[in-house]
Amino acid sequence: MSRVAVRKTHKLYIGGAFPRSESGRSYPALDASGEVVARVAWASRKDLRDAVRAARSAQPGWAGRTAFNRGQILYRIAEMIEDRAATFAEQVARTGASAADAAAEVERAVDSAVWYAGWADKFAQVHGNLNPVAGPFFNISAPEPTGVIGVVAPAQPSLLGLIHRMLPVIVSGNTAVVVASEPWPIPAVSLSEVLATSDLPGGVVNLLTGPVAELTPFLAGHMDVDGIDLTGAGTELATTAASSAAENVKRVVAGRDPLDRSPYFIADFVETKTVWHPKGL
Repeated sequence: MSRVAVRKTHKLYIGGAFPRSESGRSYPALDASGEVVARVAWASRKDLRDAVRAARSAQPGWAGRTAFNRGQILYRIAEMIEDRAATFAEQVARTGASAADAAAEVERAVDSAVWYAGWADKFAQVHGNLNPVAGPFFNISAPEPTGVIGVVAPAQPSLLGLIHRMLPVIVSGNTAVVVASEPWPIPAVSLSEVLATSDLPGGVVNLLTGPVAELTPFLAGHMDVDGIDLTGAGTELATTAASSAAENVKRVVAGRDPLDRSPYFIADFVETKTVWHPKGL
């Protein structure tokens, strides 16, 4: 008797839990040949509000952790992606990539997670400095997290693009509300299962699946979101979203190469705090 595959209906990832969409909606996740491989939750505006609330609640605690500890947790994420490399490679291959390219994408995702983990306690030395001033003072600038950041993940590469946009946001102490790849959401869903068991506190990353064109304007216009990465939005959608983001003067980043990584991507969503301190006589 042949075994019949059970197709899953995947949930959202909000506040460290896996709720269904409050709307009850879902949509089919297809492979490159058009076959349905699973169904995923279709996030609503209320789901997005819940995600922002969870991110805001988690942000002070996450920012308050030592940079070394945040690096440890990102390194643990890398370990767990590597442990599930075969599963991730199979899921990436369903997007139309060859088996070799899918395996290479997973390998790069692991490498980038380790790479950003290493920057956790070092980026402040690159982005901060001791400023020369005319007077008997120390003038010190240091980067601090911006707060809650929205991320519209690239459609492809579905796993590596998500890693490259999410990790530079959270490594500095920000929390994130991420809209996953709409056509290829399964790698993101699997990544949420990694995050849930990797010592990452609930609410640091909140992952929504659903129509990017529907969710992005709500994310950009939300008054409790402090910045937004529109790398995964098309030009027209990014332009509209940037206008909505101006309502509360969000920092907006767009046009990044989803295959690239840089310590300066961490700087996209940090603020510089400068303090003056008198020198002792």
